Amino acid sequence: MNFPPLNITGLPEPDKVSVEHSDKLVAQIKQVIAAKGGAIPFSEFMNLALYAPAMGYYAAGQRRFGAEGDFVTAPELGDVFGQCLARQVAKVFEEIDSPCDILEFGAGSGRLAVTLINELEGLAALPEHYFILETSADLQQHQRQMLTEQLPQHMARFVWLDSMPAQAITGVVLANEVLDAMPVEMFAVDEEGIAQQYLVESVDESFQWNYRPAEGQLAEQIGKLELPAGYSSELNPAIKGWVEMIAQGLNQGVVLLIDYGFPRHEYYHPQRTGGTLMCHYRHHSHCNPLTLVGIQDITAHVDFTAVAEAAIASALDVLGYTTQANFLLGSGLADLLAHADTDDGKITKQQLVKNHEIQLLTSPAEMGELFKIIALGKGIECELHGFAFRDMRGKL
Repeated sequence: MNFPPLNITGLPEPDKVSVEHSDKLVAQIKQVIAAKGGAIPFSEFMNLALYAPAMGYYAAGQRRFGAEGDFVTAPELGDVFGQCLARQVAKVFEEIDSPCDILEFGAGSGRLAVTLINELEGLAALPEHYFILETSADLQQHQRQMLTEQLPQHMARFVWLDSMPAQAITGVVLANEVLDAMPVEMFAVDEEGIAQQYLVESVDESFQWNYRPAEGQLAEQIGKLELPAGYSSELNPAIKGWVEMIAQGLNQGVVLLIDYGFPRHEYYHPQRTGGTLMCHYRHHSHCNPLTLVGIQDITAHVDFTAVAEAAIASALDVLGYTTQANFLLGSGLADLLAHADTDDGKITKQQLVKNHEIQLLTSPAEMGELFKIIALGKGIECELHGFAFRDMRGKL
């Protein structure tokens, strides 16, 4: 079995506080493994590493976003992404023509919320409420601080939740880089064509890989992929339930999911034999999720075909699917460029910074092609202009 390598070199050394934090979480996970007979599925390990209360990567007080963190998301680059997204949100509000709300899953630093509210105010399309579903108390605190500093006049609109709103919302649901952080099952197809589920075991002061034959629904899902012997990858078993939860919590409106990933035929392409799971630590990427436990991000690309299937099963319409570059172009990027700041016809320093931001957001070599946006809807008849430039639903 070709497990991901455990010996990774070239990573920055964590500081003493980070090491102590990681050691505590490692001990906690080892207790869970011992209580469950010596091994747990990788999905359970990933869930603990990322979300263990007060200890997991997203639950503790780590610096995750921006230049000083482990990775940079589109909203952290500047305002362009949020400004374009706001224009699509405003069009949805206009179509609904009744009081609307926004629900954002995992709002990160709060930067996207700031940009959206500022832009929607200029478009006379402010939501009644801006719900932030955030399970991390630490991130909630950081978000409150940023929004209080940046949008003091709008704080009454913001409502923090740790589960879906009690009443179904009308408006727009947003999730930027949420699906990629959901725990996944890792698997491989052995030489006899049997799907093997990856397990994590405790060994000395660290962890090691093992495997067992996949069973039940997991084995059925892997079997449907018809993968050859020697193929390894991952599968997100939580997508269907997550989309169903959103569908139940949406009265009328649009769900916009932004993440890196592929349609299924590209995700499980014959040449992508090692899967997509990656770890991110201080802007270094590697493929060993069993190290730096609790102080590094663990991600996997999104199977957007699975998202579309889950939507249809939950009575949602698939309204559009395209690349991030296409979506931004369809959502007014050219108009933003046309109104760029200049000084007597000369490009200003501010415009140079914005040009670099746009290049990162749209270049095929950066985020432009890898990142996709899928729109799901309920009770919405209009075409979404973010997908007018190029709608790729046919590839799903």
